[in-house]
Amino acid sequence: MVILSKRILAEVGRLYRREYGLRPLLMDPSGRAKPSTDSLALLSTIRKKRNYALQESLNLGGPVTFEPAPTVVAWVVALEDRRMVHGGLIGGEVIAAEKERKDGEHFDYLVSHGMSRRAAAAFVSGLQVWPQSRVEEAGQFLQNTFYQISGWNPELMQENQLKNQQRRQISEAIEEQKKYGKDTAIYAFEKERVLLASIRAGDRTGARRILNEMLATIYLSSPQLVVLRARAVEMMSCLTRAAIEDNPLMEPLIERNHAWTERLVKARSFEELSQELMDALDDFIDGIYLHGMNRSNASVRKALDYISRNFARKVGLTAVAEEAGLSVSRLSHLVKNLTGKTVLQIVQQVRIQHAQHLLERTSKSCAEIAYETGFGDQSYFIKHFRRLTGATPARYRRARG
Repeated sequence: MVILSKRILAEVGRLYRREYGLRPLLMDPSGRAKPSTDSLALLSTIRKKRNYALQESLNLGGPVTFEPAPTVVAWVVALEDRRMVHGGLIGGEVIAAEKERKDGEHFDYLVSHGMSRRAAAAFVSGLQVWPQSRVEEAGQFLQNTFYQISGWNPELMQENQLKNQQRRQISEAIEEQKKYGKDTAIYAFEKERVLLASIRAGDRTGARRILNEMLATIYLSSPQLVVLRARAVEMMSCLTRAAIEDNPLMEPLIERNHAWTERLVKARSFEELSQELMDALDDFIDGIYLHGMNRSNASVRKALDYISRNFARKVGLTAVAEEAGLSVSRLSHLVKNLTGKTVLQIVQQVRIQHAQHLLERTSKSCAEIAYETGFGDQSYFIKHFRRLTGATPARYRRARG
């Protein structure tokens, strides 16, 4: 059994009980919970069902429901920290409101699988009746609450969640295009323009959704991997070309495109190709942001490139000025005049943009992100994140799923 801080479990349990009136139960990776607190400990099938639900929770990156007995619903949240699985939390058991119930059906099942009649009767009498929507809400609340309080980093679950979201979006887009019979060439051209607009606006979530729709179009045109690779390379090249035509000063994106192309060509499946495209898109958005600033002055361009490479460290005016070959006062004047921002404002904006990326794509804690983006102090990071985005890091992460 994994040893967790009693304080963490007590706080998670308190908030969960206050919200849903249920007590979460800690289980180990095999599906076994502490017998003294587990009403279903003697049920012969329970460990196998819980273990399966735990594996599904890891694969899906979220809570998973299962039936301990007919019409009885339970849910499990996997507990993972940096790819190490430490068991799960059982959110409770309720009667499913949507399922048709026969008198005594769940009671008979419990008795026939190892529980005494007295224990089965006590268990059944304490069950609430919930709709599926409330079950899903409770599971998500339990997961969010545990990881926010514990500070654990579920890297594997986060990756799987993003992959499943991408699969759903691609599948939905394929079905929509089949249903409405959209002209592939025109549709792809329109989506390309919308995608570039989302990238310019820094809308990562919207850009990913549009890219998935474009992937569906590519797959429908030809599911052969060699063709898919070629179309993916063509897509990134078109985006790069469009960005440079819009602003010739973004020419450094060409070098990035060479690296993206090499990775796309090596993709061995449509799924791997889709993931590589998504990573390339994130890198493209970062490049558009920084290179989109006014870089007509060679010295300012050197200064911005230095900030791009070193934002995670302590970036001082003197170091930036030396890199640009200017005095501190001259650099400050040129940067403000050409970009409309001070050097410090640019450093903070680059850091915040990278922090947004980490909040959306990882489950790293605020303290970890503050350190990784160069803020160092968590409270200082939260203060500036709220000032520039209008939301705290925690609220920003919740708003983006």
